Amino acid sequence: MAKGVQKIRCVKGKYYPKMSVQNEKVVIVPDQFVYFMVSEWYPDTTEEEKKRDLTWMRQDTGRKTIIRQMTLPISKMYGVKLPKKLCGPYSYYVEASLFGKRDPANTGLYVNGHCPARIVSSKWSTRNGGSDERKSKKFAYGETVYLNLSTEGLNGCTDLSIEIYNIQNLRGDKRIFTYNRIHVTDGEINLEIRNTSSWQPLVSNIQEEEKFYIKVKNGIGQYIIDDNNDDIHARFLRIKNELVSNEPERPKNLTPVRIGKPQLNMERYEPCKFETISITEVEEKNGKAQQKKIVVFDNGKNLSEIRSVPELVNRTVYFTFDSAAIESQSRSVLDNTLRFLLEHEHSTITLNGYACVIGKADYNKALSLERSQGIKQYLTEGGLNPNRIISNGKGEILSDNNRENDTKDGADNLRYKDEKEYIEARRVDISFTFYGHDAHTVIYETIAPSSDRNITIDVTGFETKSCFRNDKNKHEKKITVSSPEYNSKIEISGESVQIPIHSALSVLNIAPLQYIWPKWNLIDGIGGRGLDSAVLYNAYINSCRYFSNEKKVTVLIKAYPDIKWTLEFKWNHKQAFAYSYGRAMHPYDIKTGQKKVIGSVLDGAMAAEYGEMDQSFELSLEAEWNKGTQKIEIAKEFGEKIAKTLRLFLKIKKTADAITKSPVNGGKISFEIKAPVIAVSLQWSLERASQTSKEIGAAIELGVESKPLLEANGNINLWKIFTEYGANALCPGAGTIIRFVLDHLEGNVGMHFLVIFIGAINVKGRIRGNTLLPAEADGKVETTGKIGVSVEFKAWAKAEVGWAGFDGYIKANVDTSITAGVGTEFDKHGVAGYPLFEFAGIVAKYVAVGTVKFGIFKRTFSMSGEYVIVEENKASFNKFHIVGPYE
Repeated sequence: MAKGVQKIRCVKGKYYPKMSVQNEKVVIVPDQFVYFMVSEWYPDTTEEEKKRDLTWMRQDTGRKTIIRQMTLPISKMYGVKLPKKLCGPYSYYVEASLFGKRDPANTGLYVNGHCPARIVSSKWSTRNGGSDERKSKKFAYGETVYLNLSTEGLNGCTDLSIEIYNIQNLRGDKRIFTYNRIHVTDGEINLEIRNTSSWQPLVSNIQEEEKFYIKVKNGIGQYIIDDNNDDIHARFLRIKNELVSNEPERPKNLTPVRIGKPQLNMERYEPCKFETISITEVEEKNGKAQQKKIVVFDNGKNLSEIRSVPELVNRTVYFTFDSAAIESQSRSVLDNTLRFLLEHEHSTITLNGYACVIGKADYNKALSLERSQGIKQYLTEGGLNPNRIISNGKGEILSDNNRENDTKDGADNLRYKDEKEYIEARRVDISFTFYGHDAHTVIYETIAPSSDRNITIDVTGFETKSCFRNDKNKHEKKITVSSPEYNSKIEISGESVQIPIHSALSVLNIAPLQYIWPKWNLIDGIGGRGLDSAVLYNAYINSCRYFSNEKKVTVLIKAYPDIKWTLEFKWNHKQAFAYSYGRAMHPYDIKTGQKKVIGSVLDGAMAAEYGEMDQSFELSLEAEWNKGTQKIEIAKEFGEKIAKTLRLFLKIKKTADAITKSPVNGGKISFEIKAPVIAVSLQWSLERASQTSKEIGAAIELGVESKPLLEANGNINLWKIFTEYGANALCPGAGTIIRFVLDHLEGNVGMHFLVIFIGAINVKGRIRGNTLLPAEADGKVETTGKIGVSVEFKAWAKAEVGWAGFDGYIKANVDTSITAGVGTEFDKHGVAGYPLFEFAGIVAKYVAVGTVKFGIFKRTFSMSGEYVIVEENKASFNKFHIVGPYE
């Protein structure tokens, strides 16, 4: 009954059809993968067998040595990629096996790579595989010299020639020697030259130091060039005019020295493995329970700090008395070891054979080597490269008890041959280094209530039966989870485990202010230092292929509180930032003016002396957690308080003073810089940034509204005076000037909060986003009116309950007095802004013809005149986070 793979074919990738032979050979393009799959099965292969994993083998051209072997699911294509150095006439044989054994029939394909022939690099050394010494050493004639050339497109060539040239000053360089039948192995030429003494008499006009270089010629007489189209290589070998005693010998083609370990990011195919890890949990959104499954690990992708960790593996094969034959029970050990070694091409194997003390020592020495060589032959016949195997015969093993009594009457007595110590001495120890897998722990963040809720960890493709470690250190198919919250670790054999998790926030916490930023536990209060607030759960999932170190956490689950904060805030500054009125004003507003200016001056003095201003605000801060079952209101209305204020307000006071002391003051004008009423609503909690993200961020929703308290059409009260008392109520004949002031001046002397404004202004808007995805924030804060408004607040309540704020962005416009807008910005830390206040000054660019006698400006203007009423004033502020930082 014929079962298994009968044919394979190339299914994907670039190759050269004209160079290829159907069902025999594929010639591929270098440096990119070409993929293969099964195209035909032997007739007796069952459908169930066709679903099994396949063992793919890349062998040498003679099909004796397996260069690399890997086991893949039937659905996964097998890829071959040949770098340019492995391109050339050399063919690799690729086949697939259902049962892990090579098929003597031609079920596979030969694979070659093709690219232009090139010499890439060269070096002269004193030993094979040594460093380049052409600049550091002067050789002597007769010394053995090793030439190494790295090539492209020549792998497998056996008919190259190397010509040695000597530089001749003032004449053409001389070819003094030619080496033929040069081989290229694994893309390298490694030539041992043992006849340099023969060069000396061939050098014309020999000097104290001679320089040599080479040319390489292919089988049809063409010289091989480098990337610069140069056919001269290995410049220069320097030889001093000295001869050392050395009998010339024929040159030798050597094999490249191979020392290394696996590439960190290469795919791994150890049969002791797992493929994916996912976490499933139930999350509530909009009042509905949703089951979410997130893949946190997928076949080694996107890991950080990947390392190849060397681990020593030991196996032992036992023999019967006076025999080197491999017992049947030992063959399974050797077969498993062979499969492992074929899938780990960077391991060098040491075989140490031993014998018991019965018999002559010389005989036992030879027997121990025969046992070791027998194991080597078994592995080599299985496809292992013999160059990877070091075989030793160590001879007899003597215990401390019989070391001094190795005689026929003592330890060397046939009657002891079946004792445990003697049986264990008849063995071969197999040792090799395995480069295991280690990487930075995978972090998975989630949100949990105060009480337990379950999450499920699932592992796919979990198989440890073929683990090659020693018995006591073998990987097991199990999931272990530990946590400071558990009385004992949870350990389940299999591919799935359900574990309870909860957050650190207790249901009994009556004022959970230390979790005001839910990812942090602010142990020293809101303004103090903080610790990560997560409860930690450590999941251990280990195999040879991934996370081979059982002491290293594979997945760290971080459970954060499900607390949700809602802030409602209203702020009002009680006094005008600045107020003035003229000495000659109509009695209509003098009484009001006196009250306002007294409050403003007192508030200004308090700000200058104590850094505080007269404010009142209302604050409501509510928290809910543990699936919304726990709620608490932290603060309500605080009433009128004197509260510490940002330096921002003090800077605005300075600007107000500059305007108050300007020529605007003292006339028949009332001037006021008002403070707004600000309403802010803010809600924040932790939320997964996307459906597939392992991280959670702060979801923030911010709403703001500011309604200025405007009188008439600005802060100058002239409109009411003019409409109620007439233009001449202020001064006979003043109607023209009043109309001028209303048309051209009024909007430029009213200032709300930070900016000069014309007309009514309102700020209102809402923005929502996640700190992990700042670019995806939606919503906006809009300014309605002719000029935008910047509002900002950050204040401490006396009870130190919390702080909240909002900020915008303002910039001056050279074409107008000032423009303003409001912008908000999400980043990974929270909501950020950058306040800038620049008052460009008040400039009258158009004036009425004539003289103002009642004294607004107290001078005469002309239509072409320009008068600076208030000098420019600038206050700048650093960027800061209004909400956050959370990280």
